[in-house]
Amino acid sequence: MNPTQHFSIRSAKGGYDHNFSYLVTCLETGEQCLIDPALPPETFDKYISSALTKIIITHTHGDHIAYLNAYQDMNPQPKIICHPLGKDKFQSFKIHPVQNEEKVTIGNLAFKILHTPGHYPDSICILLENILFTGDTLFVGRTGRVVSSGSNIQDLYHSVYDTILNLPQETIIYPGHDYGDKSTISLDENIKISPLLQAIDENDFISKMNTYEQNR
Repeated sequence: MNPTQHFSIRSAKGGYDHNFSYLVTCLETGEQCLIDPALPPETFDKYISSALTKIIITHTHGDHIAYLNAYQDMNPQPKIICHPLGKDKFQSFKIHPVQNEEKVTIGNLAFKILHTPGHYPDSICILLENILFTGDTLFVGRTGRVVSSGSNIQDLYHSVYDTILNLPQETIIYPGHDYGDKSTISLDENIKISPLLQAIDENDFISKMNTYEQNR
């Protein structure tokens, strides 16, 4: 947990492949949101409350929404926040589709939604002050992959280079999987350790991604 004056973040790891789920609490109102229900509700038993009002989906790959029904059974109140391209997967839920740069409030907290397609068309990142929840768009040490149906390497390049890397360099990323040497990292440090974040242009990025895939 990384407390600040206004909010706390409690992370948990598990799920399909070292997935992260994040429980964010507004310390001034007690209102909570969950980012990616990749782990069962029991993971947060000591910390989750009836004030869980929103569940934010970074993208609709199965491992990131694996326990959504369990959270709904526990507490039918939360509204599902997702990109419109993913809303058809949540027909039985209360849904709030969000557009790029839309603000979502949790208590007194304002989350800014950034549409970051590439790994998947409905991928979003969530910006809260100096923290960016990146789902599978950006990890510690590398970007997300573009090997699944719906992936697009050109879209990923623009999402990473035109959107994420234009944020303040002290921004801290909280990724969707624990794939690096640490669980979180600043953009500045991540650029320094990742060749995939040092491309000179789109073609160079594609070349670096091909090299990464050949050697992983």
